[in-house]
Amino acid sequence: MSVRLLIATAALSALMAGVATAPAQARGRAVSVQGSGGHGFTHSTAVDRTAGGVASTRSTQTNAGYGATTTRNASYGNGAYNSSSQTTFNNGQSIDRSVSAQANGDGTASYEASRTGVNGVTHGVSGTVTRTGPQ
Repeated sequence: MSVRLLIATAALSALMAGVATAPAQARGRAVSVQGSGGHGFTHSTAVDRTAGGVASTRSTQTNAGYGATTTRNASYGNGAYNSSSQTTFNNGQSIDRSVSAQANGDGTASYEASRTGVNGVTHGVSGTVTRTGPQ
């Protein structure tokens, strides 16, 4: 049994290595669920990955006119990560989020995150963390 597990793990690792080096491409899908009496919803997703980031859009809409669409963009590389997203509801209100983190090169990293709610109030957090343990 352990030999089979080892072979399966090696095969999965080889498969994942192939996936990691495959060229990035856009992907998407859409689903529609419809019930009786006109009840139902549609959901769509589109994702575009690149070597240093990802952009995505997700949307859910009900037959009754309710729904939301979220767009997200993220980039990463060279010790940095940046992400922003916006969720817009059908009534025009939106929620904005942003996150960034940066390795400072001296064993510390800086971060900042914020969220603006539908009421327009922004909450944020930022700081610096220090790596502990073996360097």
